[in-house]
Amino acid sequence: MAAAAARASCPACGSSALVEDAHYAQQQLVCAACGCVLAEGLLTTTYAEEEHLREVAYSQSTGQKEQLSRCLQRGIRRVQDLCKVLQLPSVFEETAVSYFQRALQHPSFHLVSLEKKELLGGCCVFVTCRQHNWPLTMGTICSLLYAKKELFASVYLSVQKELELSVPALSLMDLVKTHLNSFRLFQCAADIPAPFVEDKEKMVARTMQIVELASETWLVTGRHPIPIVTAAAFLSWQSLQPAARLTCTFARFCKVAGVDLPPPAHLRLKELHEILLRMASQLTWLRVFKMDKKVAVKHIGDLLQHRIFLLKKSFCVEDAEEQRAGAQGEGSPPAAGGAPQEEVRPSEGKRQRDGERRPLLPPCLIKPKKRLRTAAPSASDLAITGDEPISDSEIEQYLRDQEEIQAFSKAKAWL
Repeated sequence: MAAAAARASCPACGSSALVEDAHYAQQQLVCAACGCVLAEGLLTTTYAEEEHLREVAYSQSTGQKEQLSRCLQRGIRRVQDLCKVLQLPSVFEETAVSYFQRALQHPSFHLVSLEKKELLGGCCVFVTCRQHNWPLTMGTICSLLYAKKELFASVYLSVQKELELSVPALSLMDLVKTHLNSFRLFQCAADIPAPFVEDKEKMVARTMQIVELASETWLVTGRHPIPIVTAAAFLSWQSLQPAARLTCTFARFCKVAGVDLPPPAHLRLKELHEILLRMASQLTWLRVFKMDKKVAVKHIGDLLQHRIFLLKKSFCVEDAEEQRAGAQGEGSPPAAGGAPQEEVRPSEGKRQRDGERRPLLPPCLIKPKKRLRTAAPSASDLAITGDEPISDSEIEQYLRDQEEIQAFSKAKAWL
């Protein structure tokens, strides 16, 4: 800048009285005659280039480094505060902080939105808890961060993929324990009636048994686990003191317990009632009662104790066609003269009992949803049989490894 001052003149007044002025620690070239500023120094530079005053990109400047440092410090404090709220061990906190530092330095998270960057800390804490087999649900983290579950899930999957982290899945039994920890029914409070208070260990044990029953009867497969666990907790809570709790509704139970009532939970409760009613109908000492869901809930303890036997008695595992084929194979040959033998039919009572039994199938097969009508196939689609010759270009699309390519090249050359 000094060399430029010796050669140049002021473009405004033509004076050559140019001086260097340090304005707020920033070097400027100023005309002493009219005060025109001819050149300004650089506001941001890298630490290595500060002495040379070279122009650099802002992403490499000291300002960007300071911004990243502030973002890193703020994120680390957020991770530490989250671990303290969840009462996690110090080892978990150190691991979560290291994951957060790696994620913030990864190029994939430099240009993401500020909302996603704020969720990085929660994702690192969630990954750490899963790796240490600490039961923690995604809904708990989202409620603490006031975040949407869909957005949190997308950031979590990105962190798991970019950092190449191995995250074990949370088992259903661990989820039962974690979800029931949020229930406000295990200690006396002013806003909780006395009949609603229950022992935590008893309720967790019975809820786990009901969830196992739901898993054995295809009620868990392909379903969100929280509505099933909530419905199972309601049934276990009712069965522990049925005299005072059978009149309580599902909605009131969730309100007093301080948990949300998921919309599919009513359907899961209805399906569990159907399973329990079928099992209760097989108990001899319950046939004197008028069978309804209240009677089934009262005797859930007996139903769970004889669960395997009652499931075999309530549901037919064998296919009806196989039974029919076996009956025809074991039947006696027709009488002489070709007259068919009179068919032996079961009694009316036996047919009614067999008619009540159904195969143990997933609910989607018992009550399939209505499918949309598909368009009629065109003439060209009907003409395709699958025996058409495959061109060489299409064959190359199916080849995957180098050995198959070499074998195909040899066969092609031989032909």
